[in-house]
Amino acid sequence: SSLFSVTLMGNIILIHLIRLGTPLHTPMYFLLSQLSFIDMMYISTTVPKMAANFLSNSKTITFLGCKIQTFVVLTLGGTEALLLGFMSYDRYVAICHPLHYPVLMSKTICLFMVTCPWASSSINALIHTLHVFQLPFCRSQIINHFFCEVPSLMPLVCQDTSQYEYTVLLSGLIILLLPFIAILASYARVLIAVYQMSSGKGQTKAISTCSSHLIVTSLFYGTALSTYTRPHTLHYPKEDKVVAVFYSIITPLLNPFIYSLRNKEVMGAMKRVLEITKSL
Repeated sequence: SSLFSVTLMGNIILIHLIRLGTPLHTPMYFLLSQLSFIDMMYISTTVPKMAANFLSNSKTITFLGCKIQTFVVLTLGGTEALLLGFMSYDRYVAICHPLHYPVLMSKTICLFMVTCPWASSSINALIHTLHVFQLPFCRSQIINHFFCEVPSLMPLVCQDTSQYEYTVLLSGLIILLLPFIAILASYARVLIAVYQMSSGKGQTKAISTCSSHLIVTSLFYGTALSTYTRPHTLHYPKEDKVVAVFYSIITPLLNPFIYSLRNKEVMGAMKRVLEITKSL
């Protein structure tokens, strides 16, 4: 519950600072506020029910509740995966093509970068959720997991799901692997550009920023890929639970701190807000 509170507060504060701070009204922070909103929703979808089950004797969820949770988890996870890819493109344009930045990151493009992940992930989640929940569940009614998601439901199905699991693998590769490759390529280009044009101090700062972003994104993509690109016969419940904690709790907790505490503009906005509240 303390992790849940810290994550919620971290993301709420970041969204509030971006909304209030005029210097933060840029494409980068607009995308970052979307990421914080997704992380808040993500952790609110899984942790409260998880905590309620942990504290009570009846560790149950209704069929409809499970359906909704599966859809929301898939939508938010997919949106975050695609959005992180677009955020790395934003950094690449800002550093490698600064003169073209206003054109390449216009308001229209920014809106597309937000609506595209939400729309495509929602459609993908709806298709998978509708398909999974029309399959016959007859092996057991016990889900060996913290929350409802497609891989944890597969062992309960009493028909061959190998064909369907290929579609899950394909979705996972498109929604998770493609943005991750784009992120690695963007940061590689950014680091090359920084090495070519800046001093030792600038290089150190760029490396520390890029490495912190890469660690968090690797955690998210690595754990999500291991869950969504393996057939259910290769899943082990204990291992799956540990892996799920990383992409459903640890990443939403780390994101606001990694993307903001290392950022002078965000810290400056926080100081200004604190000064205003003190003067009131």
